[in-house]
Formats: sequence, C-alpha cells, structure tokens
Amino acid sequence: MQHFGPFAVAIACFVFLAVAAVAGIVADYKKRQLALEPLRAAIERGQQLDPAVVERLMAPEPRGEGLNALYVKVGGIVTISAGIGVALLSFFLAEVVPVALYPVLGGGIVAVCLGLGLVVAARVIERHAPRQETHGS
Repeated sequence: MQHFGPFAVAIACFVFLAVAAVAGIVADYKKRQLALEPLRAAIERGQQLDPAVVERLMAPEPRGEGLNALYVKVGGIVTISAGIGVALLSFFLAEVVPVALYPVLGGGIVAVCLGLGLVVAARVIERHAPRQETHGS
C-alpha cells in the first residue's frame, strides 16, 4: 500500500463500490432464478401450466413507486451532520498538521453542500408527489 500513497483510499472506495454493484446484480439474478425454478420444474415434468401463473412468474417484479422524500431528507440530514463533523475535525487536525486545515475544511463544506442538496431534493419530491398522483402518471 505504500506504493499507492494518497490514492489508496480512493482506490479502496471504488473497489468497494464495484463489489457492491456486482453483489447487487448477482443477488437480483439469484432471486430471479429462484422465482423461475418452480416453472422450470413443472415444464420438465410435463405438467400443464396455467397461462396466468406463467405470466405472473415471468413478469418483472414491481419496483418502488419512486423516491421517498423522507429517506432523502434523512440522508441529507446525516450528510450535513457528517460535513459539520469533518469541518470541526479540520480545526483539531490543524493543531497537529497545519497544512491540513483547508483541504479537510473543504471536504467538510462539500459534504454540507451535498446534504443541503439532498434536503432541497426531498422538498422537490414532496411537492412533486401530490401533483403526480392527481395527474395519474
């Protein structure tokens, strides 16, 4: 790890994201295979299949209706809190390593801005959701 230096954290972060994405894809695939297993077994045995059952098993599982504004708002609040914590950490860290003040403070400010963006997005979702239900879309 000495060779990668400051990039080790970024590399580890992207590796984690890649593994999480692949794990999600594999889990969806396995779940779909388990749902279709009874259909395959019935076909192998030569049983007569009801078209309604086949259609129900072959249909993709319904996804959520959209973003829940509460979850987005909670994510924003947590992100703002983390950003404030990182910003405060920068002042304590500057006592030991003065050059670290502005980069760490900047990271905290970026996190606060991301959290504020999430809170604003939650409000937009809250305002858009009632209109979407009335328009039937």
